[in-house]
Amino acid sequence: MANKSESPADIFKRALAHAARSLAEQPDLEVTFSGDGPSLNGHHAILPHPPRDLSGKDTARIRGMADQMALRVAHHDAAAHARLRPASDQGKAVYEAVEQARIEAIGANAMGGVRANLTANLEANLEKKRYGALDPNAPPPLADIVSLMVRERLTGDAPPETAKFLVDRHRAEIEAKAGPDLDRLAGNLEDQAAFARVARAIIKDLDLGEDLGDDAEADGEGDSDAPEQPKDVSDDAGEGEDPDGDGAEPDPSKSSERESGESDEERTESAEDGDAEDTENVPEMGEGDKPARPDIKDPGLKEPPYKVFTTAHDEIVEAEALCDAEELTRLRAYLDQQLANLSNVVSRLANKLQRKLMAQQNRSWTFDLEEGMLDVARLTRVIIDPTAPLSFKQEQDTEFRDTVVSLLIDNSGSMRGRPIMVAAVCADILARTLERCGVKVEILGFTTRAWKGGMAREDWLKAGKPAAPGRLNDLRHIVYKNADAPWRRARKNLGLMMREGLLKENIDGEALIWAHQRLVNRTEQRRILMVISDGAPVDDSTLSVNSGHYLERHLRTVITEIENNSPVELIAIGIGHDVRRYYRRAVTIVDVEQLGGAITEQLAALFDEEPRRAAGRVSATLQAPPTMQGPVPAAAARRSTAAVAEALGR
Repeated sequence: MANKSESPADIFKRALAHAARSLAEQPDLEVTFSGDGPSLNGHHAILPHPPRDLSGKDTARIRGMADQMALRVAHHDAAAHARLRPASDQGKAVYEAVEQARIEAIGANAMGGVRANLTANLEANLEKKRYGALDPNAPPPLADIVSLMVRERLTGDAPPETAKFLVDRHRAEIEAKAGPDLDRLAGNLEDQAAFARVARAIIKDLDLGEDLGDDAEADGEGDSDAPEQPKDVSDDAGEGEDPDGDGAEPDPSKSSERESGESDEERTESAEDGDAEDTENVPEMGEGDKPARPDIKDPGLKEPPYKVFTTAHDEIVEAEALCDAEELTRLRAYLDQQLANLSNVVSRLANKLQRKLMAQQNRSWTFDLEEGMLDVARLTRVIIDPTAPLSFKQEQDTEFRDTVVSLLIDNSGSMRGRPIMVAAVCADILARTLERCGVKVEILGFTTRAWKGGMAREDWLKAGKPAAPGRLNDLRHIVYKNADAPWRRARKNLGLMMREGLLKENIDGEALIWAHQRLVNRTEQRRILMVISDGAPVDDSTLSVNSGHYLERHLRTVITEIENNSPVELIAIGIGHDVRRYYRRAVTIVDVEQLGGAITEQLAALFDEEPRRAAGRVSATLQAPPTMQGPVPAAAARRSTAAVAEALGR
């Protein structure tokens, strides 16, 4: 039922969002409207605001954009797509355009309304490209021409009038070279992998696949670069555009199928890693978006030990150093605004957690003593015989307060949106509540400085691309709150998690080592490390040149060492994804309403147990991983390496 106060545009937006979720078969697909649209980041679709006149062509075009994105979510496997993608620029453009034509053909053949919406969007995009004014001597836009010919074969729809002359001009030449393979596409419409192999054959037919081997499945030269990003990516990345110009962002190579078990060994390295345009094709992660992860239980080959190519560009940074005070205040205000409707819930959960933890501090008394506090229960004895001994009591010291809790928060792109907001709420509640209980809390975050490797990858390229380089990205470890700092001073820092562009890749194993070493260096008797994450470690740069389970295997090794051999007690909270396959003690939540029960149960269970005894020596696994390169220049070391070495216990 429509609300009487709603405008027609609001009703249109709500209907469009519901239709997109239905078409995508994903009830959790988030559809928002912004001037930054259109873009698709995982399960987060951003559309432009609808026009005032909802009966015009622009409205049909927005419907087409929504249908386009929904169909991509429903029928596109980003990992399989990236596995067979060519490395050459022209080959890649044709490959992307043909895949988009396949996705749209599935929806157009199934529903007439979707076909009309997609056609309206296509015509609008072709009008913007002004092919009528194209110089006949200029290189033809092969990606668009082939895409329109594929669309014609898959749906029976002729190219729109604005591009029909262009297709007809080159049709005979393309048919002569790739006609038989174009005819094969229709038979593989529902099989993306088979369709992609035919698309590669078409690219070779058109002499655009010089990088492709004879065996499209085994040549292994697919570009591992992730698809283009939306315009709202961090300043570390440039702007990317959809190669087929249809307005929808290709799904990032980090798809939401984190549990699918597909191996990232199938990712391959880009042929032109050092090109400037590589930095423009960087994915901004969508909300809850995560790549398909390898099945770590599969029998695999023996691997070299975990190592790091270089730590010269890693950094450990205070949250205040990443943005100015004014922006930090604005970001915290934004977080508070997002949580305004949860204020009662947050207060209730904080009080519940405090009561639960305070209950663990049951006073323990020793009675029948000759000195101490007068035991009121023995007053009658004192009155009868003032000289009677054993009428006093003393309170035993509680070990509860001699505790430090470290919150290690995943700041990866897959946490973007609702997950990172839940994590920020979690940190806020824990810091405030544990401080009331006399427990010290530190809040840490981990991500990388750049997508796709950053300076570490550039150093690797300059070094001649040595094999098996190990971790190949620049770490960024963030200190939101030190354990000795009061919560009120660090409160603003949590707003940094809302900053656009902060969240990038996640290398969990080294982050755990860093947080663990910080706790080991503390003097408190009890040390608890609570990890707030959404699943497996992911770094495209590292996984493109090492085995697909390289980071995941290291994470499992680190977790095993901490759980079995360290005095630090480890807990994990999974945001929207089950992390029990990594951590022995873990719980999964999907919303802030579940936060109180999850945290109270986990912490109460820990405080019911005896604290672990300190280990005599930290395992080698929990030391800093070896670096492939030699010593770095002193100037670089001053900024980052020394801090990283100290934090990791080198």
